[in-house]
Amino acid sequence: MTRAKRLEPVQHIVEEAQQRLARSVATFEKRVLDGDKKLDELVRYKAEYEQGFQQRAATGIGVMEMRDYQAFLARLAEAIKQQQALVTRARAEHEAERLKWQEALRRSKALGHVVERWQAEERHVTERREQRESDERAQRKIPRP
Repeated sequence: MTRAKRLEPVQHIVEEAQQRLARSVATFEKRVLDGDKKLDELVRYKAEYEQGFQQRAATGIGVMEMRDYQAFLARLAEAIKQQQALVTRARAEHEAERLKWQEALRRSKALGHVVERWQAEERHVTERREQRESDERAQRKIPRP
């Protein structure tokens, strides 16, 4: 068995690991996008709620209603803060996974280059051997005077 053939199973494993990491990167990217979307929704909802509060306050509201608005706005602000932390963590995880994938891709390409080089060397050796055998056969067929 040639060197390149012996290395093919290793190459296959490395490529599978790289592909698995690529899928993982996509999953982390989706988490970031989903987290950003939810954060945007919370911020938009809070802005709408604040606008509603200002409109209600302009027409006059009671102390209890004002306290309820403020308590709800405080809960929204806390939810936004928590969502920002989740998005920050998701981005960090995505970046770490992306870096692992890039390294796996680099290893996969490097191994692929080694296999290609070995295959080229093996082809060259085979071609030289076949040429030598062909030359020897041709010399044997030449009649000697």
